[in-house]
Amino acid sequence: MTETVPVTADILEVPGASLHYELRGSGPLVVLVAAPMDARSFEPLADLLAADHTVLTTDPRGIFRSRVADPDADATVELRADDIARLIAHVDRGPAAVLGSSGGAVSVLALAQFHPKAAHTVIAHEPPLDELVEDREELRARTHEMIATYRSGDTRGAFRQFLAIANIELPDEVFEMMAGGERDAQSVADERFQYEHMLLPTVSFVPDTAALREGPVRVVVGIGEQSAGQLCDRTSRALAAELGVAPTMFPGDHVGFAHDPAAFAVRLREVLA
Repeated sequence: MTETVPVTADILEVPGASLHYELRGSGPLVVLVAAPMDARSFEPLADLLAADHTVLTTDPRGIFRSRVADPDADATVELRADDIARLIAHVDRGPAAVLGSSGGAVSVLALAQFHPKAAHTVIAHEPPLDELVEDREELRARTHEMIATYRSGDTRGAFRQFLAIANIELPDEVFEMMAGGERDAQSVADERFQYEHMLLPTVSFVPDTAALREGPVRVVVGIGEQSAGQLCDRTSRALAAELGVAPTMFPGDHVGFAHDPAAFAVRLREVLA
């Protein structure tokens, strides 16, 4: 039987938001960040890392337990990076190693760019940086069309467009499980916030790669071994090329940390070492 890892949960008040965060373990600080996923997606990985690290997880502003003062304001990448920096300062165990995945990978790149004292290492796992690839104009147009589809009330159609843009294929039964059926009010609210106030600022962000190359923070670009051909594989490789580093491969696909946390933890420990 797996031993239960004690978790301390609390709220940090920051400008415009109340951030839910959780702490596990003891030792050097590792921060796990996603967007729009909340802290629950990292729980199995966090439990494994807590054996020899202090692990900080959080819900991004506007998602699940992290409330915002203005639900109609965008959760920009800069705001999310500032939130992470404030959390690291609050727990007072930095500088940290910070892993961000998907939209969270964009957040941690901004953390390295704007708050270089908060982290010694950031691992950007599959950041959707659409502006770094050659078909950026087409992606821009398709993203605006997807958001318009969502706002029209066709949530299933918007999700199909999201998957098509990302070059992710799902079996019909998986699509129905994710997009169909009754959903609770919080899931609907989180989805709305993602489409209307988080997605566009994320994919539109252009990191200052010269500043990241020359800055004090070690920047690792992570890609899932099973993500070949997907949009985030392309954007991650474009970022790595601009930074002049080789991509670091991780087990699984875009959400390999959730599908196989044990294998992901092994690779993450190698990278941090």
